[in-house]
Amino acid sequence: MRYASLSRVVVAVGISMALVVSFSSADDPAAAPKAFVDGTGLGWVALGAKDFTNVNCDADTWTWKDGVAYCTGKPVGVIRSQKQYTNFELVAQWRHMKSAGNSGIFVWATEEGMKDLKPNALPSVGIECQVLDHGYKENYEKQSGKKADWFTTDGDVFPVGKSKMKPFPPISPNGSRSFPRKNLSKGVGEWNHYYIRAINGEVRLWVNGEEVSGGNECEPRSGFICLESEGSPVEFRQLRIRELP
Repeated sequence: MRYASLSRVVVAVGISMALVVSFSSADDPAAAPKAFVDGTGLGWVALGAKDFTNVNCDADTWTWKDGVAYCTGKPVGVIRSQKQYTNFELVAQWRHMKSAGNSGIFVWATEEGMKDLKPNALPSVGIECQVLDHGYKENYEKQSGKKADWFTTDGDVFPVGKSKMKPFPPISPNGSRSFPRKNLSKGVGEWNHYYIRAINGEVRLWVNGEEVSGGNECEPRSGFICLESEGSPVEFRQLRIRELP
């Protein structure tokens, strides 16, 4: 039964990655093919307002209209999925509305990590796929006078609080974060596309069509999906999920 389940996962992911494939053009024959998962097809389900519940934000921090989630960024906090997920694929588009915006998508966040969570706090258990505008790095270096070598603005993946993850290289100086292999995130006001694949304690992140970061040996490896409010307006749309065996 274990081998059958694994084969179904491989088949499902293979089909997903084959949904939309853009091959190298005649002008750039050396470019590698890129797989873009748009969240359509067998098994995919759209996520909207009814699929999330507030954890520690204000009542008006998040509003939904025509499938778009609008977040004011204040206070710092999260909304979480109504149900918990173990093995799944998730697609989401996001954009920051101000320079230096900060947000994130948590996977496998637990009830323990959100118990009695007050406003202006974030879950203490889960794996975060960071959603960060390029202006954040510029502000950090200007205000601190230090080089921003412990984070990037192109899709870091890392465990929070009590969680564990063995990050894929390249790795942050302190060894906790998986840094992206390519810098593919677009700037403020532009829509970015994330494809997150979470299977058997392994998380992989694709940014705008290319895999860039992730990790394995994650603990926990089951839990809620959270969208993060962290001080600046951000929008999410076309959130779709497909559960896997």
